[in-house]
Amino acid sequence: MHHHGYLWVGPKSRFDQEALRRPPHPEPPPAGGRPELVQRYREVAAEFPSCDLPPLETRHWLRKPTVQVRGTWDDARDAAAWLRERLTEYAPRFLSDAQRDERRLCALVTSAEARLRWGGDVSLGHYLERPTFLSLALVACSPKDGTRALLCPMR
Repeated sequence: MHHHGYLWVGPKSRFDQEALRRPPHPEPPPAGGRPELVQRYREVAAEFPSCDLPPLETRHWLRKPTVQVRGTWDDARDAAAWLRERLTEYAPRFLSDAQRDERRLCALVTSAEARLRWGGDVSLGHYLERPTFLSLALVACSPKDGTRALLCPMR
């Protein structure tokens, strides 16, 4: 098992464009369906894979281009260290003192490392100076996990 790290920083208004953060439905609209639905399906099918926005489901980062991977680690401790570095880097820009609290950030990293050790994914979001949003994600990839339908982008 290994872990991929993802980071996105941008305007909150862009982050709120949820249609671009959802993958297209596995089945297209039926032939002869409403033209606006067919057009919207085509747009989402074309835009989702290449769009840099964080997907609504953390695992769907694996459907994004490999250029969006910010790092890959075999050890959960190393992946959690990357997360700690990013949180430390952006903490001065967090909106509240409570979000910047060192104990809170340590607890987030400790929890993330534990989750990664058993193969879970991690997704964190923080408001920065308005109207900016920070999204951080760590996604586990395991060749032995047949229940996860998404393939590793680095294979």
